Amino acid sequence: MHFDVFNGDADGIIALLQLRLAEPKKSTLITGVKRDIQLLQQVPITQASSVTVLDISMEKNYSALEGLINNNIKVFYVDHHRFGDIPNSENLTSIIDTDANICTSLLVNQHLAGRYVLWAIVAAFGDNMLQAAEELSEKQGLSISEQAQLKALGIYINYNGYGLTVDDLHIAPEILFKNLLSYPNPFTLIDEPDSIFSTLEKAYFSDMKQASNAKVLYENEALQALELEDASWSRRVSGVFGNELANQNPARAHAVLTLNPDSTYLVSLRAPLENKQGAGDICAQFETGGGRAAAAGINQLSLEKLGKFIELVSKYYQ
Repeated sequence: MHFDVFNGDADGIIALLQLRLAEPKKSTLITGVKRDIQLLQQVPITQASSVTVLDISMEKNYSALEGLINNNIKVFYVDHHRFGDIPNSENLTSIIDTDANICTSLLVNQHLAGRYVLWAIVAAFGDNMLQAAEELSEKQGLSISEQAQLKALGIYINYNGYGLTVDDLHIAPEILFKNLLSYPNPFTLIDEPDSIFSTLEKAYFSDMKQASNAKVLYENEALQALELEDASWSRRVSGVFGNELANQNPARAHAVLTLNPDSTYLVSLRAPLENKQGAGDICAQFETGGGRAAAAGINQLSLEKLGKFIELVSKYYQ
């Protein structure tokens, strides 16, 4: 039995979408909300013959990965997050690149020699890899209008991945992936009346309107930290709101802190776009934190450690 394990955000979903459009395969899907990244442990060793893993940190899944390859299960692993050690095994094929301007879907696009490049562009825009997305768009001869459409779709799919549980999301990532399989060309989806695109667009603008009233917790030249209430809409926008703030002020880091039901903070940190480094290392200093150089997060930051977090970010980017 084959298992496809993937992040529930735009990058994870679209990375798998490209692979399965190119190579249809009967598989069991394992995914979750954006922050649910320790997914590999859900693969049953006794049932798996092969596994594809996309857009989740190898570092956070190392033990489960070792268990699979040590049981002669073939694993194909593509990712752009912190990876730690890469096991040396004939059962593992990996494409890992942590460059701040690359994402998993772009790595898959390279692997497939650009076969579904329009979807790779959607994912790059969704992951806020604007420079990479625009450069790839220009190579494809896309107009400004077409780029804007693909950017919007990427943002909406990415927005849909954020939540405390799948119940916070508009569409479960597994269902969204299955629906997207019907669209080898993303423009077909965008142009279709009453499609997923229009559904997510309406929801996105409704939630972002509420986010515009976010409380500023801290602000200096290096960092702006904002607080969102404990609500489903807040969790849904926590990532895309951080991306929008980063795009508006590329010289400053931004942290969106959403209150969890247990009175801790869900943190989305964006490094300055002019200095896309350090975010993953900063967040990894906290127990439930991690990510990549340009964008990272902490699932549960206690109120007592908020001051330490703000101090670390401010000092790093000052």
